[in-house]
Amino acid sequence: MAHPVKIAVVGAGSAVFSLGLVKDLCLTTNLAGSTVSLMDIDKDRLDVIHKLGERYAGELKANVTFEKTMNRREALTDADFVINTALVGGHDQLGEMRQIAQKHDYASLHPLTGMGSITPAFPQFKLMLDVAHDMMEVCPEAWLIQSGNPVFEGTTLMSRQTKVKVIGLCHGHYGYRVVARLLGVNPDEVSWVAPGLNHLIWLTDFRYKGEDLYPLVDDWIATKSEAYWRDREANPDKYGPEDYMSRAVIDQYRRFGLLPVGDATRGGGWWYKTDLATRQYWYGPTGGFGSELEAPPRLARLARQVARIREVACDESHPVLEAFPPVKTSEQQVLIIDALTNDVTGQFQINVPNQGALLGVPDDVVTEIPAIIDKGGIHRIHVKPLPKKIMLEVIQPHILAMEWMLEAYLTGDRRMLLDGLLMLNTYHGGAQTKSYKQAAEFLDEVMALPFNRELAQHFK
Repeated sequence: MAHPVKIAVVGAGSAVFSLGLVKDLCLTTNLAGSTVSLMDIDKDRLDVIHKLGERYAGELKANVTFEKTMNRREALTDADFVINTALVGGHDQLGEMRQIAQKHDYASLHPLTGMGSITPAFPQFKLMLDVAHDMMEVCPEAWLIQSGNPVFEGTTLMSRQTKVKVIGLCHGHYGYRVVARLLGVNPDEVSWVAPGLNHLIWLTDFRYKGEDLYPLVDDWIATKSEAYWRDREANPDKYGPEDYMSRAVIDQYRRFGLLPVGDATRGGGWWYKTDLATRQYWYGPTGGFGSELEAPPRLARLARQVARIREVACDESHPVLEAFPPVKTSEQQVLIIDALTNDVTGQFQINVPNQGALLGVPDDVVTEIPAIIDKGGIHRIHVKPLPKKIMLEVIQPHILAMEWMLEAYLTGDRRMLLDGLLMLNTYHGGAQTKSYKQAAEFLDEVMALPFNRELAQHFK
């Protein structure tokens, strides 16, 4: 028997994400009769997603109602679940900040991670807390599913500062499937465990039909890796933009004894990122995620996807289902809603306060771990500890950076932003900070942007 719920989507104008959410909801019969309140401050994008949702549900004859509003509290009223996927200012504002970063020789900064580009995270923090505080007033029993970055820092912040029931989600862990295919095994028959921090998880268990896959990884490195890297360099269009078995990944495996997986493959030490040529050697032809070669085509692909969604949503002469076939995505949001609502027990990869699940991480720091979810809530799976070397060299430095960011935000201490550029950037940003003057001028110019006026006031 179906149990309808109300789902509020904050930042519904995130068209690519919202398309997948629309599909998954319409294809989940357990949630028939549900209402989806789409909320965004961009009316044009909101109208497109609302039209798409209505047409998709209509063509599938799915019993799902789509509402739209530009008022967040209206969307949250009576909600059972809230999904926050919003990005304050969108990619246009991030693009402006990225140009300033490049001007000051922060060429490969990623706009939402690392102390080298710390400022864009703070509008996200404010939005996350605003949503959580609104929920405490409007729908205090609802679950918040945080799907917009920075998940690690933001989910930790909300879980400490409010009583909202929050789950952070990411999809980077699906990188294990790419690794499995490279090893020549069927990903559907692979079992895995990958705990850590969001964007920083490690395959502590990796099996195919019960057999340990790490010997196959060792064989691949010894017999196939060099040919694979040469082919990837010679034929970049043949492969995806991200390399889950790059030289950087294998170097980290050799150092730590475990494979980093998913978004964790973007990390590593500053020596991987000192300049573009170095990045290309370690991460492949694009120079890795966030480099000056990788970012423009990725953003262009995203723009094309958004344009395609708009075109299909507004062209009523052609069926939506022809353009976007009714196949569920691999995202976890709707599956988790189904589990919590209809007791469809499942195991998920989620980001929640640690509470003893991963040894060596404080209870109030959000970890990415496996968990069983059912109508009774979240049941953390306690995982075996990560190697001490990973904890000391990788996990603890990232926890320090997170604590640094949250303390800077909560206190409004602008000096902490500058100190982060000077001291933490070496590890997280590829040693791009070369002088006090460079860091100070970059920070001043970013803070002077018109859309950062509130941010500049906060960090007086």
